[in-house]
Amino acid sequence: MTLVPLLTWPILTVSILLSITSVALALFILLHKNRGGGMSDLFGGGMSSSMGGTSVAERNLDRLTIIVGVLWFGCILALLALYRYFPDFGTL
Repeated sequence: MTLVPLLTWPILTVSILLSITSVALALFILLHKNRGGGMSDLFGGGMSSSMGGTSVAERNLDRLTIIVGVLWFGCILALLALYRYFPDFGTL
C-alpha cells in the first residue's frame, strides 16, 4: 500500500488555482476595450466607438484584471517555493 505524501495537496491546490486564474486572466484581458489592435480584434473588437474617457465598468475590469494578475503571480511564486524547498514531494 502506497501512501500519498501529505505535502502533495498544497501543490495540487495551488496548481488548480493557477489554472483557474490563468483562464480568468486571459478572459479579462480579452474583455478590455479595443485601444488599437491586439487580441481584442480577434473577437470582433475592431469597431471603435465615439465614447471618450473611461467608464466605471472599464475601471472595475482594470481592477479585477490587476487582482487576478497578482493572484496568478502569487500562485507561480508559491509553486516555485513548494518545488524548491520540497523537491521530493512534487512527484508521486
